[in-house]
Amino acid sequence: MVYYIVVLGTAGSGKTHLTSTFQGWLEDFGFAVATVNLDPAAEWLPYKPDVDVREYVNAREVMEKYNLGPNGALIASADLLVTKLNEIYDEVSALRANYVVIDTPGQLEVFAFRESGPLILNTLTSDGKTVVLFLIDAVFSMRASGFLSALLLASSINVRLGKSQVNVLTKIDLIEKERVEKLIEYMENYDELITDLLSERQVRILWSTSDLEAILPRLTAYELIPVSSITREGFDNLYAIIQRIVAGGEDYYTEEPSPIL
Repeated sequence: MVYYIVVLGTAGSGKTHLTSTFQGWLEDFGFAVATVNLDPAAEWLPYKPDVDVREYVNAREVMEKYNLGPNGALIASADLLVTKLNEIYDEVSALRANYVVIDTPGQLEVFAFRESGPLILNTLTSDGKTVVLFLIDAVFSMRASGFLSALLLASSINVRLGKSQVNVLTKIDLIEKERVEKLIEYMENYDELITDLLSERQVRILWSTSDLEAILPRLTAYELIPVSSITREGFDNLYAIIQRIVAGGEDYYTEEPSPIL
């Protein structure tokens, strides 16, 4: 059984960096890890992908060939990848790895909110168990309204893809420890989040206390794991929850050593 870890998030949330660093973290503990780059527009990657869709479809070449702008080329590239899906699937399924980490396109909406994205994802992960890591930028979440926006988007992605999902708070090395603790507290005590949200004028205009009380229990039901791809802080907790989801809490059985957490 292969375990697929799909890394999703908005542009700049740290998808590629986390893919690279988490791959290295897993390999340090003896696991066989493969990476898949699903971004046809990636200019540079900090890791060497085992499967790279740019070998099948390159967004820059699509832009030049069809006289498209950057956004149009991204949309067209995602759709063109579907025509290469059988070849990409064969390459991914041939990987001999305990874990396959899938790095998704920088523009979340192009991948997640078009029919091609879920089709590609479901096909590539059809022979294993899958967990989605939805990345939430800690810097973006400094204000309560930013954090609420991220939670709403995370919930939308979960509905759209229908996969087991973990929300991952990235870039915690860039904000104060007290602020990280505050965000975690929000997930455990949404009354405090409501208070902070209603202190912002634009939130008070659009949302009432009863509105927030109705929706926040669902939005805060996801686990939020704070991590840093710079220091690797939180990676042990991230690994533990991935294992709980895909393997029922048991470490993946291989002839290689399991990590000591």
